[in-house]
Amino acid sequence: MNLQHELNKAEGFKNLELLAKQVVEGFIAGMHKSPFHGFSAEFAEHKIYNRGESTRHIDWKLFAKTDKLYIKRYDDETNLRCHIILDNSSSMHYPKTNSFSIGHLNKIGFSVLGAASLMQILKKQRDAVGLSIYSDNYDYYAPEKGSERHHQMLLNHLSETVIAKPLNKKTETYKYLHEVAEKIHRRSMIFLFTDMFQTIEDDTKLFEALRHLKYNKHEVILFHVYDKAKELQFDFDNNPKRFIDLETGEYINLYADTIKESYSQSVAVYFEALRLKCAQYKIKYVEADINKDFNNILTTYLIERQKFS
Repeated sequence: MNLQHELNKAEGFKNLELLAKQVVEGFIAGMHKSPFHGFSAEFAEHKIYNRGESTRHIDWKLFAKTDKLYIKRYDDETNLRCHIILDNSSSMHYPKTNSFSIGHLNKIGFSVLGAASLMQILKKQRDAVGLSIYSDNYDYYAPEKGSERHHQMLLNHLSETVIAKPLNKKTETYKYLHEVAEKIHRRSMIFLFTDMFQTIEDDTKLFEALRHLKYNKHEVILFHVYDKAKELQFDFDNNPKRFIDLETGEYINLYADTIKESYSQSVAVYFEALRLKCAQYKIKYVEADINKDFNNILTTYLIERQKFS
């Protein structure tokens, strides 16, 4: 099936579940080339064996095929609770687009399809998932559940999010992270999709909020979503352009080449500071370039899930 055709026909993500399944299936098909070889075989029915656990339920047939130890899982097992947090501020809808394809996504489209793909794996694993969406308000919250009805409800809200076009919506990410932290009472894996466009004054408050999420021993993974070519490398032609702040409406007219070098250096310094700050607070920092595939996101999930077990 042609993914670009499906996205264009949907005028957004009406077929989000189908696309998420295709992303996950493509990822699993490539896992035989990765350190997770064997995990793809029946990973919905198995979990990796951890030293000290009973050997009673080890799948020895799978061990013979993969040379790795996995324990059979049962239908009533739910080993993981996961909460996905999505930044839906105006800057996340860059670059502006009216048609989506698998290789042509803006930041919110990339985040929504990435979140849906994670949900697809969580569903296969029979794990519980919740969702929070925020912009200048706490737009949506759903607690962690594992039912099919719940899964469809979350997909519907994600689809609506990517179609919406918020205008001049700023956000105070830290404010809503504190609210999410107050709502999640059981240890969970938390994925945050955000472009990290905060004011300088907000940086300290943001990491205080991330620490709040860590307080109850949650594992926090920050997917830093950005357009590397445009937002880091400032790869624009040198014709005169108007650059507009999507969250404030402020603008500046200039030739890109006049500031390209200094801009790229300043943004690179900021990104590196984010990485170091995340490392300091033991938050997993993951680059999520919208011009690449979703393998980095799904691989991060598998690695962090093994640590979480």
